[in-house]
Amino acid sequence: QVPVVESGGALVQPGESLNLSCAVSRIYFRAYHANWYRQTPGNQRALVASITAGGTTNYVDSVKGRFTISRDNAKNMVYLQMNGLRVDDTAVYYCNVRNQFSSQAYWGQGTQVTVSS
Repeated sequence: QVPVVESGGALVQPGESLNLSCAVSRIYFRAYHANWYRQTPGNQRALVASITAGGTTNYVDSVKGRFTISRDNAKNMVYLQMNGLRVDDTAVYYCNVRNQFSSQAYWGQGTQVTVSS
């Protein structure tokens, strides 16, 4: 069983919002940094937002002010609230968790976000 599972992707119109969820299991989540990446066809996965085990967040410039990453350690969840979605936000979004003390990391299977009018 994959310890990281994303959900929440959908087809939306420009300007709308989505909240992606990432459920983490079978690991001690509090010891892991968490990241959201996205990938479009023909391109490598690109980091969108990150949150450290301690709660510090960072964003790529193109989503600053529109996306918010958060985590709930009690529920073993990571979220990506996406507001003001644009056509160029269309991608498969992946959740990644990485142990802060080692190289151990896990990826989810991805969730499709499509922004189109």
